[in-house]
Amino acid sequence: MQKTDTTGLVYSTDSGRMCPGCRRPVAACTCRALPKNGAQGDGTVRVSCETKGRGGKAVTVIRGLHLDSVALAALGKRLRTACGAGGAVKDGVLEVQGDHRSRVVDCLKADGWTVKLAGG
Repeated sequence: MQKTDTTGLVYSTDSGRMCPGCRRPVAACTCRALPKNGAQGDGTVRVSCETKGRGGKAVTVIRGLHLDSVALAALGKRLRTACGAGGAVKDGVLEVQGDHRSRVVDCLKADGWTVKLAGG
């Protein structure tokens, strides 16, 4: 039986939780901010509406935007304002509360993105 490397710092009272990838505090993590080279995909932004795991509430999900975290947050703010709804940015995926697929697609196409409706 091989022993795994468990010597890394997991929590520190000085800086709180530590990222296991870059061994820095989670607030100053550098490995999550960098886009992954293999995740470029086909360059198409996909917009879908999901309700699973959300208590039956519809959420418009935008995937395939390969932007850094600051630009992604700014785009999310603009889309939420255009839709008049709340939302969040989670793991490089934009979420807008409610079913706003058509409005989001129009906004993204106006910005020059290649957009596709995904799902049913």
